[in-house]
Amino acid sequence: MEARRDVFQAIADPTRRAIIGMVARQPVNVNTIAEQFDVSRQAISLHLKVLSECGLLNIRQAGRERLCEAKLEKLNEVNEWVRQYHKLWTGRLNALKNFVEQEELQAQSAGTVNKKTKKHIRRSKK
Repeated sequence: MEARRDVFQAIADPTRRAIIGMVARQPVNVNTIAEQFDVSRQAISLHLKVLSECGLLNIRQAGRERLCEAKLEKLNEVNEWVRQYHKLWTGRLNALKNFVEQEELQAQSAGTVNKKTKKHIRRSKK
């Protein structure tokens, strides 16, 4: 049974993320990619296969070279997934910030009242 691959699986590995970064700028041949990493060419080939199966990479033959080209449209899935949580957490963190600011204002107000009360008590004792 063949494993179903998705874009999240592709970006889960730091080597694959680095490969995406390399080919995002311009097409790069397989050997150049392999030379950038301290792993076997077989391991790089597996990473390239995963990226290709996930739809993030296209490997094409150009003469004697195999060129890897980025197909980054699939990263929109990741962007949409992250965006929903970014929106959620931004709202929650803003609410927390507002709560803390209100608490600080109340504490400052109470502190000012307490200082005034203390001064009044000191004056009345004299």
